[in-house]
Amino acid sequence: MGEVVVLGWLALTLTDSPFWVGAAMGARALPLVFVGVPAGVLADRVSRRRLLVVTGVGLTVTSAVTGALAWLELVGLGQLMLLTFAAGALRGVEHAARQSYAHDVVGARALVSGLAVLGVAMRGGWLLGSLGVGAVIAGFGSGPAYLAVAAAYLAGALALLPASAPAVAEEADADSMWGGVVTFVAAVRRDRTLLVLMLLTAAAEVLGFAHQALLPSLARDVLHTGPEGLGVLNAARSVGGILGLGASMRGVAGSGALFVAVLVAFGGSLIGLGAAPYLVGFAGVALVVLVANAAGALADLLAQSLLQQSVPPGLRGRAGGAWVLAIGFAPLGQLQIGALASLFGVSAALGASGLALAALAGLTVLLSPRLRAL
Repeated sequence: MGEVVVLGWLALTLTDSPFWVGAAMGARALPLVFVGVPAGVLADRVSRRRLLVVTGVGLTVTSAVTGALAWLELVGLGQLMLLTFAAGALRGVEHAARQSYAHDVVGARALVSGLAVLGVAMRGGWLLGSLGVGAVIAGFGSGPAYLAVAAAYLAGALALLPASAPAVAEEADADSMWGGVVTFVAAVRRDRTLLVLMLLTAAAEVLGFAHQALLPSLARDVLHTGPEGLGVLNAARSVGGILGLGASMRGVAGSGALFVAVLVAFGGSLIGLGAAPYLVGFAGVALVVLVANAAGALADLLAQSLLQQSVPPGLRGRAGGAWVLAIGFAPLGQLQIGALASLFGVSAALGASGLALAALAGLTVLLSPRLRAL
């Protein structure tokens, strides 16, 4: 989350345009579309712990290079987009390995609780990153902030070195990398519910989580605060995620009906966020951001667990890759919400996206009875 804060602020500083902020956020997520399923195949074949270490080191390098260029005032929008794109590809492999590794560690019965614990830990880091990086930007600039992000990535990679490494599934070596992709595509064609889960996950990214691309503009242009305010809004996202996942740590069972209901709530909270700047002050906006991201975090958790539980053991890495592929459509949402904000304003863009998400989730209830039965 510290990277999201500094990326958004640096892109806004370089371009003074919410559209290009959305484009920069899109460059962070776009590689996920291309690497998602192949990354899942890779996670089914090699040590998932090793993949997590290698991608952590790679993300350290990309963040450090970006920070050095920004510190020396040599970074432009092109370099920022290119380095962000490279980091996004590494993140795609990390996401696929992380989900299947979590399943290896806790097992199927404790998967929802295990992913919830993982989500709370992540959002605790996001909270520190949001507040810390916002303060670093205000005091020292974007370059040192990126270097702080690089140090955090390196610490995460080093922390995994003594971790255990459960063996990957025996079926993993049965075919080639391309054959592994084909096997998963065939599974999706056989089970349309799996496809619906992927589409709803993509919708949550495109219409829901894309709101993070507007937080820099919301902080600076609507609420008239600086990078510290942006850090607080991103911290509110983290706190909301922690609260949203708290109940799941006690063993809340994931279900298709609950997933759809949470998506409707996510969309409704974004509608409220669009209106909040004109009804309440900064603290009230931060509270609405918290509520929206509590719903978003729970939706994300349910999507991950339902996808993992919908496939046989030999495809768990690829199920993680399917989630990566689905969230890889985030650039479409970040571009569209940035364009809407440029044309009609931040509040209108948030309200339109929230309404579309709630309507789509409600329509799914009518058209996919099998999803409700999960």
